Amino acid sequence: MLAPRPSTDCSAQRPARAALAAQCERVRAHSLALAASLSAEDQCVQSMPDASPTKWHLAHTSWFFEAVVLTEHSADYRPFDRRFFHLFNSYYESLGPRHPRPQRGLLTRPDLPTVHAYRAHVDAALQSFVASCDEAQWPQAAALVELGLHHEQQHQELIVTDALHLLSCNPLLPSWRPRGAGASLRLASATPPLRWLEFAGGVTEVGHDGAGFAFDNETPRHQALLRPYELAHRLVTCGEWLQFMEDGGYRQPGLWLSDGWTQAQAQGWRAPAYWIAPDDPRAPASEWQVFGLDGVTPLDPSAPVLHLSFFEAAAYAQWAGARLPTEFEWEAACGAPGLEQMTGWAWQWTRSSYDPYPGFKPFAGAVGEYNGKFMVGQMVLRGSSLATPAGHARATYRNFFPPAARWQFTGLRLARETS
Repeated sequence: MLAPRPSTDCSAQRPARAALAAQCERVRAHSLALAASLSAEDQCVQSMPDASPTKWHLAHTSWFFEAVVLTEHSADYRPFDRRFFHLFNSYYESLGPRHPRPQRGLLTRPDLPTVHAYRAHVDAALQSFVASCDEAQWPQAAALVELGLHHEQQHQELIVTDALHLLSCNPLLPSWRPRGAGASLRLASATPPLRWLEFAGGVTEVGHDGAGFAFDNETPRHQALLRPYELAHRLVTCGEWLQFMEDGGYRQPGLWLSDGWTQAQAQGWRAPAYWIAPDDPRAPASEWQVFGLDGVTPLDPSAPVLHLSFFEAAAYAQWAGARLPTEFEWEAACGAPGLEQMTGWAWQWTRSSYDPYPGFKPFAGAVGEYNGKFMVGQMVLRGSSLATPAGHARATYRNFFPPAARWQFTGLRLARETS
């Protein structure tokens, strides 16, 4: 949670400053490591308005530290290039005008080496600031630096998902990483039968409890009333999704929400994003293929199905005689014995709209624009995905996307009323 630390004693602060400096170094280095397998050309292109070039992500996360932390709280900080305040502002109205989001791919300048130099400049200033920040400023400054690191971790996930979408637009369908370099999503040699776990419901506490970091949209902690319910012990698999498709799931309007059916027809959805049909000329064999971080691979029936919109997830749940869980059902169950794949596999669509919690108050200052102003027209997802950085997931984390979004690693877990 973005909140002041209580101590201003220099000796007490020293270990905390050292730990924060080390965390800055780790997180910032990881962004560069993620981008390392992409060419300079890869890192400049924007494949759609919802995605951003890798180069822009690398610069924007540096802009955040520069605009929110260093410029505001370090008297001796000198910006790398003042024009970057305009180029790499994302949506912070209070921090000035910005380059239009759909035109980020037109920013061939600054070039990639300049963006790397910009990051190095900010990194050096950030390390100096953490080490020498005035004791009285430290609580607020440390909280903002911590927010910046979690913000960068969010963009690390976007670096992966946006680059994957970009590569999917290339007829060569190139691999983002060397084959076999990442963890396999294979669940087992065969899909275990789906089991239902019962939860009693009742009044439960939800939201962040104040221990450790949280975004403002995870607060305040409050009570929610849940009816008795059941959750599937695992995520829906690709093999199960094939059954939905073979049963005409994409051809039955009665399974779909009205807006979802309209979207599916307009976009020609017949399978999850990045699936390659047997009759597609790009398919190397007469079977379903999937494009992912390892390039084109045969569809694994036991792997969780990914790259679904909320509309598709809701249609599948209707077809399966179930529903999507609410975000509070998911949170209340998280950690229960027997539940698998709650984090690290796929962001899981819920049936909850992205709304403020009772008593919600955004962060103070410019970072008050971080979450609250997006609380309309979006759906909440819970868990985390294979692209989520280590240590970034928690039970109260509220991810959110428009219901038609498919380029993220999004899947589903079924829920139903207790029979």
